[in-house]
Amino acid sequence: MARHNDTGNWGEDSAREYLITKGYTILDTNVRFGKNELDIVARHNDRIVFVEVKTRSTDEYDPLDAVDRKKISHLCHAAESYVSTHNIPHPVQFDIIIVIGNPGNTPAIEHIPDAFLPPLSTR
Repeated sequence: MARHNDTGNWGEDSAREYLITKGYTILDTNVRFGKNELDIVARHNDRIVFVEVKTRSTDEYDPLDAVDRKKISHLCHAAESYVSTHNIPHPVQFDIIIVIGNPGNTPAIEHIPDAFLPPLSTR
């Protein structure tokens, strides 16, 4: 497995552990709908939370730059499919978690709850 895959998997594991300590219940991970993927699906209070995890080994550039309009559109399509498939009656929320570090070390984690709203049109 490539080193970047190891770092990405470690980042998602770290994000899951962080969310659990904050009272989130993890429902699913790495759910695919066609070419779109949801990193983490969780429940927190009365909401279903779709969490995009961005992991970087250093903080030399902003991982949020990778969550552009196209990525948001893909996340929203996947979330819509998830909600439809699972008949979810709860309101949804989109969070971003940034994990900086390397496997074997304690990560620096930044959680951005309710990071964005779905666009009116994703086409």
